[in-house]
Amino acid sequence: MNSNKICLVFPGQGSQKVEMGKPLYENHKIAREVFDEVDECLNFHLSKLIFNGPIEKLTQTENAQPALMAVSIAISRIIEYESGKKIDQIAYAVCGHSLGEYSALCSVNSLSLFDTTKLLKQRGIAMQNAIDSNEAKMSAVLGLDISDIDKIIKNQNKKSICEVANDNCPGQVVLSGLKKDVDEVTTICLKNGAKKVIDLNVSAPFHCSLMQKASEIMEKELKEVILEVPKINFLCNYNAQCIKDINKIKEFLIKQVTARVRWRETFVNLHNLGVGKIVEIGAGKVLTGLSKRMKLNFENSSIETMIEIEQFIEGLIK
Repeated sequence: MNSNKICLVFPGQGSQKVEMGKPLYENHKIAREVFDEVDECLNFHLSKLIFNGPIEKLTQTENAQPALMAVSIAISRIIEYESGKKIDQIAYAVCGHSLGEYSALCSVNSLSLFDTTKLLKQRGIAMQNAIDSNEAKMSAVLGLDISDIDKIIKNQNKKSICEVANDNCPGQVVLSGLKKDVDEVTTICLKNGAKKVIDLNVSAPFHCSLMQKASEIMEKELKEVILEVPKINFLCNYNAQCIKDINKIKEFLIKQVTARVRWRETFVNLHNLGVGKIVEIGAGKVLTGLSKRMKLNFENSSIETMIEIEQFIEGLIK
């Protein structure tokens, strides 16, 4: 394995927190430019919500999605400015978890920041409005293999709506669907050896067939957008493969809304491509934790602060 091959990974919902990116905004003009452009695009001071809260409003998916992207892009653009190199000159590959796919594409200029912001705002609204959130839920199943969970779901009633939303890493699978159906499946999972089930505090049942209306809206939105071919490897959530074809990328961004995030498979494929370093760009360390649990001997790090940006750039020079 060539440990010099870097993959930048971009976080999804659940990583948001009040004040994320605030020190960058206060101390670097490039970060200010990013946040100001996002605010202008939305005609709304999203940056004030990010920096001051409240967390309940920031966590609403229509806000969380563009907010997390803004933080990630502020970091990636500071890296470019301070290193004098484009992301596609630094990294061998990029990928993102759910909304993080849009951040990944924006980081390598496949999508403009303006279009990425608009798309994520619409994606958030569409997902929020796809179904009454009181009827649905998402639950994480810990300690049971994905193949066992797939079998349990397959044996359910045909009318049951409980699907795998995230195959995150060995022993961590997130289910999404109607409350009664998800509860039924998780009860069986616990009887079959799952260590724990955690109900997630989310505003909609992401990545399942209940999001069909949102998928249709994203199809219309993506038709209007210009997408450039990524100059480096972009691995998509839909099939965990490197995709270079623009139409395929758009197709898979649409399908991704109702399909499982194949994160575990993505990391296996990154390992097979010879990637040695996983660098998380954005708020939190969720993806770094998942990477460590993969036990594929990646060198893992995360970048959220100016000090971490400087350390990363120093590492590039060595």
